[in-house]
Amino acid sequence: MYSTIYTGGLHGMESYLARVEVDVSRGLPGFEMVGLLGSEVKEARERIRVALKNAQVVLPPVRITVNISPASLHKEGTAYDLPVAAGILVALGILPQEYVKDTLMAGELGLNGDIKPVRGILPMVLEAKRQGLNRCIVPLENVKEAGLVEGIRVTGASHLEELLDSLLQTGGKGTSEKAAEQEKNEAPKRRDGPDFGEIQGQESAKRAAVVAAAGFHHLLMIGPPGTGKTMIARSMPSILPPLSAREQLEVTKVYSVAGMLEEGSGLVTERPFVNPHHTITSHALTGGGRIPRPGVISLAHRGILFLDELTEFKRDTLDLLRQPMEEHRVQIARSSGTYSYPADFMLVAAMNPCPCGYYPDRNQCRCTPGEVQRYLSRISGPILDRMDICTEVPRMEFAGLTGEGKEKGKSSRQLAGLVMEARARQEARYKECPIRFNSQLGAGAIRRFCRLGLAEQQYMERLFNTLGLSARAYHRILRLARTLADLDGEDRIGTIHLSEAACYRMAGGKYWGNNNE
Repeated sequence: MYSTIYTGGLHGMESYLARVEVDVSRGLPGFEMVGLLGSEVKEARERIRVALKNAQVVLPPVRITVNISPASLHKEGTAYDLPVAAGILVALGILPQEYVKDTLMAGELGLNGDIKPVRGILPMVLEAKRQGLNRCIVPLENVKEAGLVEGIRVTGASHLEELLDSLLQTGGKGTSEKAAEQEKNEAPKRRDGPDFGEIQGQESAKRAAVVAAAGFHHLLMIGPPGTGKTMIARSMPSILPPLSAREQLEVTKVYSVAGMLEEGSGLVTERPFVNPHHTITSHALTGGGRIPRPGVISLAHRGILFLDELTEFKRDTLDLLRQPMEEHRVQIARSSGTYSYPADFMLVAAMNPCPCGYYPDRNQCRCTPGEVQRYLSRISGPILDRMDICTEVPRMEFAGLTGEGKEKGKSSRQLAGLVMEARARQEARYKECPIRFNSQLGAGAIRRFCRLGLAEQQYMERLFNTLGLSARAYHRILRLARTLADLDGEDRIGTIHLSEAACYRMAGGKYWGNNNE
Protein backbone atom coordinates (compact mmCIF):
# COMPACT_ATOMS: atom_id res chain seq x y z
CA MET A 1 0.00 0.00 0.00
CA TYR A 2 0.94 3.62 -0.52
CA SER A 3 0.59 6.60 1.85
CA THR A 4 1.62 10.23 2.02
CA ILE A 5 2.19 12.53 5.02
CA TYR A 6 3.06 16.23 5.07
CA THR A 7 5.99 17.52 7.07
CA GLY A 8 8.20 20.60 7.09
CA GLY A 9 11.79 21.11 6.03
CA LEU A 10 14.04 24.06 6.83
CA HIS A 11 16.07 26.11 4.37
CA GLY A 12 17.67 29.00 6.21
CA MET A 13 14.98 30.96 8.03
CA GLU A 14 12.19 29.64 5.87
CA SER A 15 10.34 26.33 5.84
CA TYR A 16 9.02 24.39 2.88
CA LEU A 17 6.30 21.77 2.75
CA ALA A 18 7.73 18.28 2.25
CA ARG A 19 5.85 15.07 1.41
CA VAL A 20 6.78 11.78 3.03
CA GLU A 21 5.75 9.03 0.63
CA VAL A 22 5.73 5.47 1.94
CA ASP A 23 5.24 2.32 -0.11
CA VAL A 24 4.85 -1.11 1.51
CA SER A 25 5.09 -4.04 -0.88
CA ARG A 26 5.90 -7.73 -1.01
CA GLY A 27 9.44 -8.76 -1.69
CA LEU A 28 12.73 -9.11 0.09
CA PRO A 29 12.25 -7.47 3.53
CA GLY A 30 14.00 -4.12 3.79
CA PHE A 31 13.67 -0.49 4.80
CA GLU A 32 14.99 2.07 2.31
CA MET A 33 14.84 5.87 2.53
CA VAL A 34 15.63 8.20 -0.38
CA GLY A 35 15.30 11.90 -1.20
CA LEU A 36 18.75 13.54 -0.79
CA LEU A 37 18.94 12.77 2.92
CA GLY A 38 21.47 13.82 5.51
CA SER A 39 23.01 11.44 8.01
CA GLU A 40 20.46 12.26 10.75
CA VAL A 41 17.58 11.41 8.42
CA LYS A 42 19.20 8.18 7.21
CA GLU A 43 19.71 7.07 10.80
CA ALA A 44 15.97 7.49 11.37
CA ARG A 45 15.36 3.97 10.00
CA GLU A 46 16.62 2.28 13.15
CA ARG A 47 14.96 4.80 15.47
CA ILE A 48 11.62 4.32 13.73
CA ARG A 49 11.86 0.53 13.62
CA VAL A 50 12.53 0.22 17.35
CA ALA A 51 10.07 2.99 18.30
CA LEU A 52 7.26 1.21 16.41
CA LYS A 53 8.12 -2.07 18.17
CA ASN A 54 7.94 -0.35 21.56
CA ALA A 55 4.62 1.24 20.54
CA GLN A 56 3.19 -2.28 20.13
CA VAL A 57 3.41 -2.19 16.32
CA VAL A 58 5.11 -5.23 14.79
CA LEU A 59 6.46 -4.66 11.30
CA PRO A 60 5.67 -7.59 8.97
CA PRO A 61 8.38 -9.01 6.68
CA VAL A 62 7.74 -6.53 3.83
CA ARG A 63 9.74 -4.11 1.77
CA ILE A 64 9.32 -0.49 2.93
CA THR A 65 10.40 2.33 0.66
CA VAL A 66 10.28 5.95 1.87
CA ASN A 67 10.77 8.98 -0.34
CA ILE A 68 10.89 12.53 1.05
CA SER A 69 10.17 15.08 -1.65
CA PRO A 70 11.16 17.45 -3.11
CA ALA A 71 14.17 15.25 -3.72
CA SER A 72 16.19 18.22 -5.02
CA LEU A 73 16.49 19.79 -1.53
CA HIS A 74 18.88 18.42 1.07
CA LYS A 75 17.11 17.09 4.19
CA GLU A 76 18.70 17.51 7.62
CA GLY A 77 17.55 17.07 11.20
CA THR A 78 15.36 14.64 13.13
CA ALA A 79 11.93 16.18 12.54
CA TYR A 80 11.19 13.56 9.84
CA ASP A 81 11.00 10.67 12.33
CA LEU A 82 7.33 11.11 13.30
CA PRO A 83 5.92 11.64 9.77
CA VAL A 84 7.82 8.61 8.44
CA ALA A 85 6.51 6.44 11.29
CA ALA A 86 2.96 7.73 10.67
CA GLY A 87 3.35 7.06 6.95
CA ILE A 88 4.31 3.45 7.67
CA LEU A 89 1.28 3.04 9.93
CA VAL A 90 -0.99 4.33 7.16
CA ALA A 91 0.67 2.18 4.49
CA LEU A 92 0.24 -0.91 6.69
CA GLY A 93 -3.46 -0.14 7.08
CA ILE A 94 -3.23 0.41 10.84
CA LEU A 95 -4.11 4.11 10.55
CA PRO A 96 -6.62 5.31 7.92
CA GLN A 97 -5.22 7.86 5.46
CA GLU A 98 -8.14 10.26 6.02
CA TYR A 99 -7.19 10.52 9.71
CA VAL A 100 -4.03 12.40 8.73
CA LYS A 101 -5.43 14.32 5.77
CA ASP A 102 -4.27 17.96 5.49
CA THR A 103 -2.08 17.43 8.55
CA LEU A 104 1.58 18.37 9.06
CA MET A 105 3.67 16.20 11.40
CA ALA A 106 7.12 16.83 12.83
CA GLY A 107 9.03 15.29 15.72
CA GLU A 108 11.96 13.12 16.76
CA LEU A 109 11.37 9.60 18.04
CA GLY A 110 13.14 7.97 20.94
CA LEU A 111 13.71 4.22 20.94
CA ASN A 112 10.98 3.84 23.56
CA GLY A 113 8.48 5.70 21.35
CA ASP A 114 8.74 9.09 23.03
CA ILE A 115 8.17 12.06 20.72
CA LYS A 116 10.92 14.60 21.36
CA PRO A 117 11.01 18.34 20.52
CA VAL A 118 12.71 19.60 17.37
CA ARG A 119 13.87 23.00 16.15
CA GLY A 120 12.11 25.14 13.57
CA ILE A 121 8.51 24.29 14.50
CA LEU A 122 7.30 27.89 14.22
CA PRO A 123 8.30 28.42 10.54
CA MET A 124 6.95 24.93 9.73
CA VAL A 125 3.52 25.77 11.16
CA LEU A 126 3.52 29.15 9.40
CA GLU A 127 4.20 27.41 6.09
CA ALA A 128 1.54 24.77 6.79
CA LYS A 129 -1.03 27.51 7.31
CA ARG A 130 0.08 29.30 4.15
CA GLN A 131 -0.29 26.07 2.16
CA GLY A 132 -3.84 25.56 3.42
CA LEU A 133 -3.33 22.69 5.88
CA ASN A 134 -5.70 22.71 8.85
CA ARG A 135 -3.78 20.83 11.56
CA CYS A 136 -0.28 20.25 12.90
CA ILE A 137 0.84 17.38 15.14
CA VAL A 138 4.00 18.33 17.01
CA PRO A 139 5.90 17.22 20.14
CA LEU A 140 4.21 18.27 23.36
CA GLU A 141 7.18 20.51 24.28
CA ASN A 142 6.72 22.46 21.02
CA VAL A 143 2.99 23.10 21.49
CA LYS A 144 3.33 26.65 22.87
CA GLU A 145 5.65 27.58 20.03
CA ALA A 146 3.35 26.11 17.38
CA GLY A 147 0.29 27.64 19.03
CA LEU A 148 1.58 31.13 18.28
CA VAL A 149 0.19 30.73 14.75
CA GLU A 150 -3.50 31.55 14.63
CA GLY A 151 -5.95 29.87 12.28
CA ILE A 152 -4.58 26.33 12.45
CA ARG A 153 -5.20 23.49 14.93
CA VAL A 154 -2.23 22.31 16.94
CA THR A 155 -2.09 18.86 18.54
CA GLY A 156 0.64 17.90 20.98
CA ALA A 157 1.90 14.34 21.39
CA SER A 158 4.35 12.86 23.87
CA HIS A 159 4.42 9.19 22.81
CA LEU A 160 3.84 7.37 19.53
CA GLU A 161 1.50 4.78 21.04
CA GLU A 162 -0.61 7.46 22.75
CA LEU A 163 -0.84 9.45 19.52
CA LEU A 164 -1.97 6.36 17.58
CA ASP A 165 -4.60 5.47 20.20
CA SER A 166 -5.84 9.07 20.29
CA LEU A 167 -6.25 9.27 16.52
CA LEU A 168 -8.04 5.91 16.32
CA GLN A 169 -10.39 6.67 19.22
CA THR A 170 -11.34 10.17 18.03
CA GLY A 171 -11.62 9.39 14.33
CA GLY A 172 -8.44 11.28 13.51
CA LYS A 173 -9.31 14.43 15.47
CA GLY A 174 -6.76 13.99 18.24
CA THR A 175 -6.48 16.29 21.24
CA SER A 176 -5.83 20.00 20.82
CA GLU A 177 -3.07 21.39 23.02
CA LYS A 178 -3.03 24.98 21.78
CA ALA A 179 -1.64 27.37 24.37
CA ALA A 180 -1.03 30.62 22.50
CA GLU A 181 -3.86 32.52 24.17
CA GLN A 182 -2.47 31.87 27.65
CA GLU A 183 0.95 33.01 26.50
CA LYS A 184 -0.44 36.25 25.13
CA ASN A 185 -2.31 37.07 28.33
CA GLU A 186 0.73 36.60 30.53
CA ALA A 187 2.56 39.79 31.44
CA PRO A 188 6.04 39.86 29.90
CA LYS A 189 8.79 39.28 32.43
CA ARG A 190 11.55 41.86 32.68
CA ARG A 191 15.12 40.65 32.40
CA ASP A 192 17.07 40.76 35.64
CA GLY A 193 20.02 43.12 35.32
CA PRO A 194 21.63 46.31 36.64
CA ASP A 195 19.64 49.54 36.80
CA PHE A 196 20.95 52.89 35.59
CA GLY A 197 20.09 54.29 39.01
CA GLU A 198 22.82 52.05 40.48
CA ILE A 199 25.53 53.65 38.30
CA GLN A 200 27.25 56.52 40.08
CA GLY A 201 28.54 59.33 37.86
CA GLN A 202 29.37 58.82 34.17
CA GLU A 203 26.49 61.08 33.16
CA SER A 204 27.87 61.68 29.65
CA ALA A 205 28.18 57.94 28.99
CA LYS A 206 24.66 57.32 30.32
CA ARG A 207 23.37 60.12 28.09
CA ALA A 208 25.03 58.42 25.10
CA ALA A 209 23.37 55.12 26.07
CA VAL A 210 19.94 56.78 26.20
CA VAL A 211 20.47 58.37 22.78
CA ALA A 212 21.57 55.01 21.36
CA ALA A 213 18.51 53.25 22.81
CA ALA A 214 16.10 55.93 21.55
CA GLY A 215 17.24 55.71 17.94
CA PHE A 216 18.73 52.19 17.90
CA HIS A 217 22.19 53.58 17.13
CA HIS A 218 25.49 51.69 17.39
CA LEU A 219 27.51 52.70 20.46
CA LEU A 220 31.24 52.49 21.26
CA MET A 221 32.52 53.22 24.78
CA ILE A 222 36.23 53.84 25.41
CA GLY A 223 37.84 54.10 28.81
CA PRO A 224 40.15 52.58 31.42
CA PRO A 225 39.28 49.32 33.16
CA GLY A 226 36.67 49.42 35.90
CA THR A 227 34.97 52.68 34.91
CA GLY A 228 31.51 51.16 34.32
CA LYS A 229 31.47 50.44 30.58
CA THR A 230 30.18 46.90 30.96
CA MET A 231 27.65 47.89 33.60
CA ILE A 232 26.22 50.60 31.35
CA ALA A 233 25.94 48.13 28.47
CA ARG A 234 24.22 45.52 30.63
CA SER A 235 21.78 48.18 31.88
CA MET A 236 20.67 49.15 28.37
CA PRO A 237 18.03 46.39 27.94
CA SER A 238 16.11 47.99 30.80
CA ILE A 239 15.53 51.20 28.80
CA LEU A 240 14.91 49.75 25.33
CA PRO A 241 11.38 50.03 23.92
CA PRO A 242 9.48 46.73 24.09
CA LEU A 243 9.27 44.45 21.08
CA SER A 244 6.24 44.96 18.87
CA ALA A 245 4.04 41.96 18.07
CA ARG A 246 5.70 41.63 14.67
CA GLU A 247 9.19 41.85 16.16
CA GLN A 248 8.35 39.24 18.80
CA LEU A 249 7.39 36.79 16.06
CA GLU A 250 10.58 37.59 14.10
CA VAL A 251 12.84 36.98 17.11
CA THR A 252 10.97 33.83 18.12
CA LYS A 253 11.37 32.48 14.60
CA VAL A 254 15.15 33.01 14.72
CA TYR A 255 15.47 31.22 18.06
CA SER A 256 13.20 28.43 16.84
CA VAL A 257 15.34 27.79 13.76
CA ALA A 258 18.48 27.94 15.92
CA GLY A 259 16.96 25.40 18.33
CA MET A 260 17.47 27.77 21.27
CA LEU A 261 13.92 28.19 22.54
CA GLU A 262 13.58 26.84 26.06
CA GLU A 263 11.46 23.73 26.40
CA GLY A 264 7.82 24.62 26.80
CA SER A 265 8.42 28.30 26.01
CA GLY A 266 6.42 30.29 23.52
CA LEU A 267 6.83 33.83 22.30
CA VAL A 268 10.07 35.73 22.95
CA THR A 269 8.90 39.00 24.51
CA GLU A 270 12.22 40.65 25.46
CA ARG A 271 14.77 42.22 23.19
CA PRO A 272 17.79 39.88 22.98
CA PHE A 273 21.04 40.78 24.70
CA VAL A 274 23.88 38.68 23.29
CA ASN A 275 27.42 38.91 24.70
CA PRO A 276 29.84 36.57 22.88
CA HIS A 277 33.39 35.88 24.08
CA HIS A 278 36.22 37.45 22.11
CA THR A 279 37.44 33.99 21.00
CA ILE A 280 34.28 33.47 18.91
CA THR A 281 34.84 32.07 15.42
CA SER A 282 33.61 33.67 12.21
CA HIS A 283 31.09 30.85 11.64
CA ALA A 284 29.68 31.21 15.15
CA LEU A 285 29.37 34.97 14.69
CA THR A 286 27.68 35.10 11.28
CA GLY A 287 26.14 31.62 11.12
CA GLY A 288 26.68 28.68 8.82
CA GLY A 289 28.35 25.40 9.52
CA ARG A 290 27.78 21.99 7.93
CA ILE A 291 24.11 22.28 8.82
CA PRO A 292 23.54 26.06 8.40
CA ARG A 293 22.10 27.76 11.45
CA PRO A 294 21.78 31.40 12.56
CA GLY A 295 24.86 32.92 14.14
CA VAL A 296 25.28 35.24 17.11
CA ILE A 297 24.46 38.36 15.10
CA SER A 298 21.13 36.81 14.09
CA LEU A 299 20.42 35.79 17.69
CA ALA A 300 20.82 39.52 18.51
CA HIS A 301 18.17 40.45 15.90
CA ARG A 302 16.02 43.36 17.16
CA GLY A 303 18.20 43.53 20.26
CA ILE A 304 21.73 44.28 21.46
CA LEU A 305 24.97 42.64 20.37
CA PHE A 306 27.46 43.55 23.11
CA LEU A 307 31.14 43.10 22.29
CA ASP A 308 33.15 43.60 25.46
CA GLU A 309 36.91 44.10 25.09
CA LEU A 310 36.39 44.94 21.42
CA THR A 311 40.09 45.05 20.55
CA GLU A 312 40.56 41.46 21.74
CA PHE A 313 38.38 40.18 18.89
CA LYS A 314 40.21 39.20 15.73
CA ARG A 315 40.16 41.99 13.17
CA ASP A 316 38.96 39.63 10.43
CA THR A 317 36.09 38.53 12.66
CA LEU A 318 35.04 42.11 13.40
CA ASP A 319 35.14 43.03 9.71
CA LEU A 320 32.45 40.40 9.08
CA LEU A 321 30.04 42.80 10.80
CA ARG A 322 30.43 45.49 8.13
CA GLN A 323 27.83 44.23 5.67
CA PRO A 324 25.22 43.10 8.27
CA MET A 325 25.45 46.47 10.00
CA GLU A 326 24.41 48.15 6.76
CA GLU A 327 22.03 45.60 5.22
CA HIS A 328 20.57 44.18 8.48
CA ARG A 329 20.90 40.61 7.21
CA VAL A 330 23.61 38.06 6.54
CA GLN A 331 23.82 35.78 3.51
CA ILE A 332 25.70 32.48 3.58
CA ALA A 333 26.51 30.59 0.39
CA ARG A 334 26.92 26.82 0.54
CA SER A 335 26.92 24.06 -2.05
CA SER A 336 23.40 23.17 -0.87
CA GLY A 337 22.14 26.71 -1.53
CA THR A 338 22.17 30.29 -0.26
CA TYR A 339 20.86 30.99 3.22
CA SER A 340 19.71 34.40 4.45
CA TYR A 341 19.33 35.26 8.14
CA PRO A 342 18.07 38.54 9.68
CA ALA A 343 20.64 40.63 11.56
CA ASP A 344 19.07 43.96 12.52
CA PHE A 345 20.92 44.51 15.79
CA MET A 346 22.28 47.42 17.81
CA LEU A 347 26.01 47.01 18.30
CA VAL A 348 27.25 48.13 21.72
CA ALA A 349 31.00 47.80 22.18
CA ALA A 350 33.41 48.57 25.01
CA MET A 351 37.19 48.76 24.88
CA ASN A 352 40.30 49.99 26.64
CA PRO A 353 42.34 52.70 24.88
CA CYS A 354 45.61 50.75 25.03
CA PRO A 355 47.02 47.38 26.20
CA CYS A 356 47.43 48.56 29.79
CA GLY A 357 44.17 50.50 29.64
CA TYR A 358 45.23 53.97 30.81
CA TYR A 359 46.20 55.90 27.66
CA PRO A 360 46.41 58.93 27.29
CA ASP A 361 47.13 59.35 31.03
CA ARG A 362 50.92 59.19 30.90
CA ASN A 363 51.13 59.10 34.70
CA GLN A 364 49.76 55.54 34.59
CA CYS A 365 50.14 54.41 30.96
CA ARG A 366 53.47 52.73 30.18
CA CYS A 367 52.65 51.74 26.59
CA THR A 368 54.85 53.02 23.78
CA PRO A 369 53.23 54.98 20.93
CA GLY A 370 53.80 52.00 18.64
CA GLU A 371 52.04 49.63 21.04
CA VAL A 372 49.07 51.99 21.33
CA GLN A 373 48.84 52.35 17.56
CA ARG A 374 49.00 48.59 16.97
CA TYR A 375 46.37 48.04 19.65
CA LEU A 376 43.94 50.56 18.20
CA SER A 377 44.54 49.38 14.63
CA ARG A 378 42.85 46.08 15.48
CA ILE A 379 39.62 47.93 14.72
CA SER A 380 39.35 48.85 11.06
CA GLY A 381 38.26 52.24 9.79
CA PRO A 382 35.05 50.92 8.16
CA ILE A 383 33.91 49.46 11.49
CA LEU A 384 34.64 52.74 13.28
CA ASP A 385 32.79 54.65 10.58
CA ARG A 386 29.68 52.56 11.27
CA MET A 387 29.62 53.44 14.96
CA ASP A 388 27.08 56.27 15.29
CA ILE A 389 28.11 57.17 18.82
CA CYS A 390 31.58 57.13 20.33
CA THR A 391 31.93 58.26 23.94
CA GLU A 392 34.63 58.25 26.58
CA VAL A 393 34.05 56.68 29.97
CA PRO A 394 36.80 58.30 32.07
CA ARG A 395 38.21 57.28 35.42
CA MET A 396 35.99 58.49 38.25
CA GLU A 397 37.00 60.62 41.21
CA PHE A 398 36.22 59.49 44.75
CA ALA A 399 33.45 62.07 45.27
CA GLY A 400 31.72 60.95 42.07
CA LEU A 401 31.95 57.31 43.11
CA THR A 402 30.37 57.89 46.50
CA GLY A 403 27.79 60.33 45.14
CA GLU A 404 28.64 63.01 47.74
CA GLY A 405 27.14 66.37 46.95
CA LYS A 406 25.20 65.07 43.95
CA GLU A 407 21.67 63.98 43.30
CA LYS A 408 21.05 60.36 42.58
CA GLY A 409 20.99 59.60 38.86
CA LYS A 410 17.79 58.73 37.03
CA SER A 411 16.59 55.15 37.26
CA SER A 412 16.07 52.87 34.29
CA ARG A 413 12.31 53.36 34.60
CA GLN A 414 12.69 57.14 34.25
CA LEU A 415 15.11 56.86 31.34
CA ALA A 416 12.87 54.29 29.65
CA GLY A 417 10.07 56.88 29.75
CA LEU A 418 12.26 59.33 27.82
CA VAL A 419 13.17 56.64 25.31
CA MET A 420 9.53 55.65 24.83
CA GLU A 421 8.52 59.27 24.20
CA ALA A 422 11.19 59.57 21.52
CA ARG A 423 10.12 56.21 20.12
CA ALA A 424 6.48 57.37 19.96
CA ARG A 425 7.55 60.38 17.89
CA GLN A 426 9.37 58.07 15.49
CA GLU A 427 6.34 55.79 15.18
CA ALA A 428 4.10 58.72 14.30
CA ARG A 429 6.63 60.08 11.79
CA TYR A 430 7.25 56.77 10.02
CA LYS A 431 3.77 55.25 10.23
CA GLU A 432 3.53 55.09 6.43
CA CYS A 433 7.12 53.88 5.93
CA PRO A 434 8.87 50.55 6.57
CA ILE A 435 11.06 52.32 9.14
CA ARG A 436 11.01 51.77 12.89
CA PHE A 437 14.00 53.74 14.18
CA ASN A 438 16.01 56.78 13.10
CA SER A 439 19.07 54.60 12.59
CA GLN A 440 17.30 52.94 9.64
CA LEU A 441 16.96 56.16 7.63
CA GLY A 442 18.46 55.90 4.15
CA ALA A 443 19.76 58.80 2.07
CA GLY A 444 16.35 59.48 0.51
CA ALA A 445 14.53 59.30 3.85
CA ILE A 446 17.11 61.64 5.42
CA ARG A 447 16.32 64.30 2.82
CA ARG A 448 12.64 63.93 3.70
CA PHE A 449 12.72 63.64 7.48
CA CYS A 450 15.92 65.49 8.44
CA ARG A 451 15.45 68.81 6.70
CA LEU A 452 17.63 71.63 7.97
CA GLY A 453 17.07 75.35 8.19
CA LEU A 454 19.49 77.84 6.64
CA ALA A 455 21.56 78.25 9.82
CA GLU A 456 21.77 74.48 10.30
CA GLN A 457 22.79 73.94 6.67
CA GLN A 458 25.59 76.50 7.01
CA TYR A 459 26.74 74.84 10.23
CA MET A 460 26.85 71.38 8.59
CA GLU A 461 28.72 72.79 5.59
CA ARG A 462 31.43 74.19 7.86
CA LEU A 463 31.55 70.91 9.77
CA PHE A 464 31.78 68.86 6.57
CA ASN A 465 34.66 70.93 5.15
CA THR A 466 36.57 71.34 8.42
CA LEU A 467 36.49 67.69 9.47
CA GLY A 468 36.61 66.18 5.97
CA LEU A 469 33.55 64.04 6.58
CA SER A 470 32.59 61.20 4.27
CA ALA A 471 29.06 61.02 2.87
CA ARG A 472 28.33 58.16 5.29
CA ALA A 473 29.56 60.17 8.29
CA TYR A 474 27.47 63.18 7.18
CA HIS A 475 24.31 61.06 6.99
CA ARG A 476 25.00 59.44 10.34
CA ILE A 477 25.31 62.84 12.03
CA LEU A 478 21.91 63.81 10.62
CA ARG A 479 20.34 60.53 11.82
CA LEU A 480 21.80 61.06 15.27
CA ALA A 481 20.65 64.69 15.37
CA ARG A 482 17.14 63.50 14.46
CA THR A 483 17.16 61.25 17.55
CA LEU A 484 18.48 64.04 19.78
CA ALA A 485 15.67 66.31 18.58
CA ASP A 486 13.14 63.56 19.33
CA LEU A 487 14.49 63.22 22.87
CA ASP A 488 14.02 66.98 23.31
CA GLY A 489 10.50 66.78 21.88
CA GLU A 490 11.43 68.94 18.89
CA ASP A 491 10.13 68.49 15.35
CA ARG A 492 12.92 70.62 13.91
CA ILE A 493 16.60 69.71 14.09
CA GLY A 494 18.56 72.57 15.65
CA THR A 495 22.23 73.52 15.69
CA ILE A 496 22.53 72.23 19.26
CA HIS A 497 21.43 68.77 18.10
CA LEU A 498 23.89 68.80 15.20
CA SER A 499 26.67 69.93 17.55
CA GLU A 500 26.03 67.12 20.05
CA ALA A 501 25.75 64.56 17.26
CA ALA A 502 29.07 65.72 15.80
CA CYS A 503 30.70 65.44 19.23
CA TYR A 504 29.57 61.81 19.47
CA ARG A 505 30.99 61.11 16.03
CA MET A 506 34.30 62.87 16.72
CA ALA A 507 34.99 61.55 20.24
CA GLY A 508 37.32 58.90 18.84
CA GLY A 509 39.47 61.45 17.03
CA LYS A 510 41.96 61.69 19.91
CA TYR A 511 42.64 57.96 19.55
CA TRP A 512 42.34 57.30 15.81
CA GLY A 513 42.67 60.81 14.38
CA ASN A 514 40.27 61.45 11.49
CA ASN A 515 38.27 58.21 11.46
CA ASN A 516 35.55 59.33 9.11
CA GLU A 517 37.12 58.66 5.76
